[in-house]
Amino acid sequence: MISLHGWVELDGTVLSVEDIGSLLKKGTAVVNRFGGEFLLSWDTCMARDHLGIMPGPIPPGTIWCKGEPAGEIIPAPPLMELGDAIAEAVRLRAGTGITALSGGVDSCLVAFFAGLPCLTAGTEDSHDITRGRRAADLLGLSCEFVTITRHDVEEGLMAVIPIIPKVNPVEVAIAVTQYCITKWAGEHGYERILTGQGADELFGGYARYLESENLENELEKDFEGLKLQAQRDQSVAALHGTYLSMPFLDARVVRAARLIPASGKVTGGVRKLPLRTVAARHIPAELAWHDKKAMQYGSGVWKIIRELARHNGYKRSVQGYINQFELA
Repeated sequence: MISLHGWVELDGTVLSVEDIGSLLKKGTAVVNRFGGEFLLSWDTCMARDHLGIMPGPIPPGTIWCKGEPAGEIIPAPPLMELGDAIAEAVRLRAGTGITALSGGVDSCLVAFFAGLPCLTAGTEDSHDITRGRRAADLLGLSCEFVTITRHDVEEGLMAVIPIIPKVNPVEVAIAVTQYCITKWAGEHGYERILTGQGADELFGGYARYLESENLENELEKDFEGLKLQAQRDQSVAALHGTYLSMPFLDARVVRAARLIPASGKVTGGVRKLPLRTVAARHIPAELAWHDKKAMQYGSGVWKIIRELARHNGYKRSVQGYINQFELA
């Protein structure tokens, strides 16, 4: 019996469970070439996508049979120009689902290529709600706007702190925002949520990169950290029967991005220059060149967490407030 969480593709074709079964009858070597975002099991074997986007009990990018390592997942798509790679990565994921739209260039480009309904979450009049409305209007896409309340944040804190791998104010604030997004999606019948995650690490999106003394090394270190981010986000998404799908971490996009030197990604005070250049060919310049706030700030969730900490007697330590949830 074949069990598939997520989705699998081979040479640009999304495979059904039946397709996978037919291929496995000819041997298991084909699994080494599988792309997608998946945890796949059959007979006594299990395989997990090469970047470990889908959580599972085996290391990312490996095949295990009878409890022993049996191979590696090494998808080898053809080399593509960056814009074509992004378009293809989104196409493979856009058969179903909803796009999380924050108004930044990452999510706007994904939303444009996907053409799916969108979802924006944030506190009333937050940066993300304002920018999400503007982006949806400019892109001509339908979008749901979910208002995050103080009650939502308190509920999210209790739910995410026990399950995320790193518990600090930034990680928790991001996880709570994801909790609100995935909760709405799950309640409305969406399993797959397309996101723009991974773009900052691939293309140099964080403000601190502007002052970096060794940008190449810093980008590589942050890219490796995406595995923990995926664990955080997918653990939260699973609470609602959903998962996050990340086109920018597609093998095609990663390969194209890594051919661009770090100096070409952050230059002249502009971050994510290659991505913005691609985006400017497809979406309005206002969206392609807009600098958005980080998720935890743009959504307004960080502000509510800080207010809750002060209200509960933690005027100088948000970490102290968070710690009480671990001890509960």
